[in-house]
Amino acid sequence: MIDTVEPPGAHDRPPAPLPLPRRNPLALLRPRPAGSPPRGSRLRRRLLASLVAAALAVPVTGTARPEGVPAPVPPPLPPLREATAASLAERYAATRGAVEAAMRAAAAAGHRWRAAMLRAMADPTRHFLSFDGRDGGRAAEVFGDLAAADRIAVIVPGSGTGLDTYGLLRGGSMRLQRALGSRGAVVAWLGYRPPSTASLQALTPGRADEAAPALRAFVHDLAGLRPAARISLLCHSYGGVVCGRAAPGLDVADIVLYGSPGAGVDDAPAMRTGAAVWAARGTGDWVGHLPHAAVRLPFGTIGLGGDPLDPRFGARIFAAGDGGHSDYLKDGSPALANIARIVSGHAPAEVSRDS
Repeated sequence: MIDTVEPPGAHDRPPAPLPLPRRNPLALLRPRPAGSPPRGSRLRRRLLASLVAAALAVPVTGTARPEGVPAPVPPPLPPLREATAASLAERYAATRGAVEAAMRAAAAAGHRWRAAMLRAMADPTRHFLSFDGRDGGRAAEVFGDLAAADRIAVIVPGSGTGLDTYGLLRGGSMRLQRALGSRGAVVAWLGYRPPSTASLQALTPGRADEAAPALRAFVHDLAGLRPAARISLLCHSYGGVVCGRAAPGLDVADIVLYGSPGAGVDDAPAMRTGAAVWAARGTGDWVGHLPHAAVRLPFGTIGLGGDPLDPRFGARIFAAGDGGHSDYLKDGSPALANIARIVSGHAPAEVSRDS
């Protein structure tokens, strides 16, 4: 299937270094020779350096715009009032029509890759609760039998995810559902516009703030459809910031931050949630080398908050192994096994503060 393929190592390394102008603007952020500044000042300089690099990246990354692929406005969907096999089948058929319409529009505009991806998504075996092909794409795909599931995982993906790069999200969702078994369902929630990996937006909580109301509404509706089911929120990479911003009052059992640079807050108590907050990071994940702080400036906030793996953050730490940024839901990974146990209401088999 074309949409299960992801370029090898595409998410396992940080964005390539960007060329700086001859007069390096980061020189303005160097410490004064008189002495070494405190840790907080160093973090602020690193964040500001990242801001400058991202600002320089905008003209470089702006050449590829997947949100520019045309797609029609999807028809309005009637409210899904119950999660029975019949009502879900009706919803899946309706969203398939929206996928097919977007596929035809992409093909007519000459976007062959997007059209091929959408052709695969329109397969009758695929199950979408919602779909919108505009602006890079929005989708909520179900893996497993939602009508019978007593444990449901909602995966919130991170930066760089869209319809053109959907394979990583889909592959991980399928593997997690298999690990959960027949009583478990997974929803891949691409319900927002993630920032590009090398962009200013990836350094700020702005896109997460835009996404949080939609995620809250989705989880609220899902809980209403399956009130007896145990719902967990799984947040990868920048998706951790979305979950952190959406967390207050969210009716979920667990919030799992994996490969996340932050949650948009200083610590777990600031998330104002009754859910158990978990965190993990593979030893090969480049996210661990990012600065973890937030600097509030007149024009907005730069940085994504505290490090979820810092003991001061207050999350429950579980082992993720030695994988990279895209390896958490790979077959055989400790992270996949532990996340499946958390979603099922069990303690992780391995607990570590070194992941």
